[in-house]
Amino acid sequence: MRFLVIWFIAGCIGVLAGHQIVLMLLHNAGIAPFAPFPMQPVEPLGVPQLVSLTFWGGIWGILLGAITPWFGRGPKYWVLVAIFGAILPTLVAVVVVFPMKGIAPGGDPINGLITGLAVNAAWGLVTAAARKALR
Repeated sequence: MRFLVIWFIAGCIGVLAGHQIVLMLLHNAGIAPFAPFPMQPVEPLGVPQLVSLTFWGGIWGILLGAITPWFGRGPKYWVLVAIFGAILPTLVAVVVVFPMKGIAPGGDPINGLITGLAVNAAWGLVTAAARKALR
């Protein structure tokens, strides 16, 4: 149970200190069309979007924690954490979440891809660092 809680908390930290900070940088650079730390309510519960993102970051954190034992140590570990973060959550967002929520592709697809990969890679790295700090 401790494993689940620690990785969940680390994933939440990854959203707030990694995902959203990189989103802020990309938004300020004119690459990401949406602002960080969104507080508008989202369905089905009407909670602020940031709360929803943070919760799902925690769930993804548990999944990341389940597979990191196969990542080895040292630089390889950090590269694989970043790759996992960049690819899997981005792919699930594009293939599952966006269609489920009726979000149509829009804007510049290159900027969208850069944003998705960058914010989610940052999430993975910060999640793994937070997990190490929470030992």
